[in-house]
Amino acid sequence: MPTRRYTQLDVFAPRPGAGNPLAVVYDAAGMDEAAMQAFAAWTNLSETVFFLPPTVPEADYRIRIFTPRMELPFAGHPSVGAAWAALDAGLARERDGRLLQECAAGLLPVRIGRHDGGIVPAVRSPPAQLRATAAPYWLCAGRVWGAARGAMEPQLWNNGPDWWLLELADAAAVRDLQPDQADIAALPVSGKLAVFAQADAGSEAQLVVRAFAPAVGIAEDPATGSVNASIAALLHRHGRLPGTDGRYVASQGREIGRDARLELEVDADGEAWVGGPVHAVIRGTVDW
Repeated sequence: MPTRRYTQLDVFAPRPGAGNPLAVVYDAAGMDEAAMQAFAAWTNLSETVFFLPPTVPEADYRIRIFTPRMELPFAGHPSVGAAWAALDAGLARERDGRLLQECAAGLLPVRIGRHDGGIVPAVRSPPAQLRATAAPYWLCAGRVWGAARGAMEPQLWNNGPDWWLLELADAAAVRDLQPDQADIAALPVSGKLAVFAQADAGSEAQLVVRAFAPAVGIAEDPATGSVNASIAALLHRHGRLPGTDGRYVASQGREIGRDARLELEVDADGEAWVGGPVHAVIRGTVDW
């Protein structure tokens, strides 16, 4: 049985334990899809990434991303964590502060920043697209599960995964929301919902976000890069980006005992980038 290197990371975490855990399996050549899916289900983390040899010469590394139930073409916290892991494990070497990740969504540019001596990756999301799918009537009501809605109508967006995006009236409405998981699981196309609102004045973050994905076995995700990138694209389209120069920080996960910080940027080309700090918490090996 091959023994493979293994790391468990905490992504979008200002300190260990505050972000979204990510399982990382290196040297995964030889593992078939069924083995990857079985291992991802066993970890019971929101995502597990597997490093494989690139299939194109320009890629610095290649990953496959699995939830406990399915493979994803793109996800933000696995991509940010994978970039950190590729450098940490010596699988890739940055060129002028850049890497190029290969995944099922294609080739994604990664920028490598530094903060207090640590690596802070940011990945460019695949372009987020508005899906022409009508929201159910209850999601369009003035109040959803008792919480007042914001100005924008709920919409379905896709940048790899599909997410329903729902603006609420204020940060308290997001923080205090008690959603019905069955309602979310029954949402058309995705079975996933993210709610967001402007943060209170004086907060460290400019946006508060929560993400619920019962359709893929995740009641509430601690920190979700893909959904935050889609929210950034939605806000950009409506001319409502918070922060300055297209940059802002989103807070997520506090309601489930985390305190993640996601760094968002919409660049001059209208492309959304998502990044943040990463910490290695567990290092070892896998026999599977």
